[in-house]
Amino acid sequence: MRPPLFIPKSPTVSTAMAGANNFTILRLLLAVAVVVSHAFSVTTGAVMDEPLASSTGFTLGEHAVNGFFVVSGFLVTMSFDQRGWRDYVIARALRIAPGLIVATLVVALLLGGAMTSLPLTAYLESPDLRRFIGMTLSSFKSNIALPGVFADNPFKFPMGTVWTLKYEVLCYAGVLAFGLVGLLRSRAVALALVAGLALSLASLDFFRPDAPKGLETSLRLPLIFAFGGALYVWRNRIRLSGPVAFALIAATWLAGGTFLYKTLLFLATSYGIMWLALAPVLTRWSYEPRADLSYGTYLYGWPVQQTLHALFPATAALVLLAPSLLITLAAGALSWYAVEKPALAVKARTLGRRTLKTIEPAAP
Repeated sequence: MRPPLFIPKSPTVSTAMAGANNFTILRLLLAVAVVVSHAFSVTTGAVMDEPLASSTGFTLGEHAVNGFFVVSGFLVTMSFDQRGWRDYVIARALRIAPGLIVATLVVALLLGGAMTSLPLTAYLESPDLRRFIGMTLSSFKSNIALPGVFADNPFKFPMGTVWTLKYEVLCYAGVLAFGLVGLLRSRAVALALVAGLALSLASLDFFRPDAPKGLETSLRLPLIFAFGGALYVWRNRIRLSGPVAFALIAATWLAGGTFLYKTLLFLATSYGIMWLALAPVLTRWSYEPRADLSYGTYLYGWPVQQTLHALFPATAALVLLAPSLLITLAAGALSWYAVEKPALAVKARTLGRRTLKTIEPAAP
């Protein structure tokens, strides 16, 4: 039976991929959401002070990170499938490493040198400075402080968002492993992986509702990434439907207070983000910015907000939000044009391409 003429048939993911997309602008909005969310915790020191946390159990920043991971899972799985392992490894390294290395050095040497309470020579000779650079770049530690920097802030550490890169890189390694053994294109494997992670998360909430946040995160982010990858693998079967997205949101609301709530919330969010990114009803008015500022915005937002709070400690969070966004977006633009775009050009030359016109996931 055909649907009424006024109800358009929902396209498959594969069909939607052939048209325009909202990935670039969506990622920028997600990065901005992280900055908005941190405006509260940077000034109070309490992550759950953010208004959205009380109604959903998660901050706006956590929801935004979830959005990053489902987009990344989809695009990274597509990247391996279309390029093979060699191109995949080069592309992932050149997308993550240059921006992170430069941001770490800028924060450690320039920002830290300007903000430290120590004499500059003592600061530059401090082993804690070398520890900060080494731990940030080698293990994505986000709770490492710089000597004499932000000592009076509620949070002492200057790069509070890099911890998610650990999970991102682990998920990248998972895609590589599945691809090398020939299982990346298997629909059954993709479905089993998502189902297994979803069941594990629901079981955790059932048997250990007071489980540590870190344990929940170690299941949450891989689940969302795997869901994005599964949408790509099932792209010829799965349809992007607004009613389905709203039905998932309704089911999540009805499950509030039960052990199924978080799992449904993550799956509903993931499907909804991909609908926003690819649904033709939305992409027909798509706008693709020339510069992808999402990664730089994500990396520099926290140190900019920490700096403004250190300089103006008595100023309310919402008052500092506008200047922090402007400065962060400017830093994101510098990161894109001075670091990330040249790195993508190196990638294009390395992989034998003449153009950078490819959909590239930005790390959360």
